[in-house]
Amino acid sequence: MKKIFVAGHNGMVGSAIARQLNVLGDVDVITRSRAELNLLNQVDVFEFFKNNNIDQVYLAAAKVGGIVANNTYPAEFIYENLTIQNNIIHGAYMAEVRDLLFLGSSCIYPKFAEQPMREDALLTATLEPTNESYAIAKIAGIKMCESYNRQYGCNYRSVMPTNLYGENDNFHPENSHVIPALLRRFHEAKLAGDKKVIAWGSGKPMREFLHVNDMAAASIHVMNLSNDVYKANTQDMLSHINVGTGVDCTIRELVETVAKVVGFVGEIEFDSSKPDGAPRKLMDVSRLKSLGWEYSINLEEGLKATYHWFLNNQDNFRK
Repeated sequence: MKKIFVAGHNGMVGSAIARQLNVLGDVDVITRSRAELNLLNQVDVFEFFKNNNIDQVYLAAAKVGGIVANNTYPAEFIYENLTIQNNIIHGAYMAEVRDLLFLGSSCIYPKFAEQPMREDALLTATLEPTNESYAIAKIAGIKMCESYNRQYGCNYRSVMPTNLYGENDNFHPENSHVIPALLRRFHEAKLAGDKKVIAWGSGKPMREFLHVNDMAAASIHVMNLSNDVYKANTQDMLSHINVGTGVDCTIRELVETVAKVVGFVGEIEFDSSKPDGAPRKLMDVSRLKSLGWEYSINLEEGLKATYHWFLNNQDNFRK
């Protein structure tokens, strides 16, 4: 039976990966809570790998946050993410774990990358300043995997997801991302009988969203590709793979769909005095398609499932 360590199993992506691996059968999914294993502690991480005979690692553990957190605590974001990655990747290598999948983020690409963003846009221009520390840590993770492959013959791969959402997302009223924030706002407006909800920005920017269950499926698919197929579709120094739908929508379309899913029937007003951000952020997923995987959960279907999960777990998101 294959022993698979999912680092970050309590997070949105890690929990989805662990659920899908458990369904596969014939695998032993190994998890450790933060209290059981501090991934910032090198000695403890190395000892964990030494004692557990791990066959595969999904590295989904990371310090994450929204734009405010990234901009306010850049030192913590770069230190903690680099430390977690270094400990797990090197610990896996020392324990002779051949297979590892590193999960990154689309923020690795330049602020003004050509759309849709291809893998070869990496390191071609300046990053978005507000999350530069996080992005640099993720870029370092990609390059660390590639370096261990080149020098030690490891099979360490990297996937870069677009904007993710789904069960186990963060619905905190102040620091959640756009989809959980909108679901909660419209839900509370419906309960309060509000006649109008105000959305930030013009509604014109376009964004791409991927349900976390699709992200988990893509991760498992990439991890288990044969070396021949993987190497035929990647390069030694450009080996990461974008994961997304390749389809985007305007923020206005997203807001209107969320309102429909929640059942809010009032007016929606867009406050164009608020910032829009980048006009478009879309991933080029042609490399992933060539490797035999495409998304299966459309946005409205995914939003319905996420809202259903929120309704069943909303006591966890009280102030």
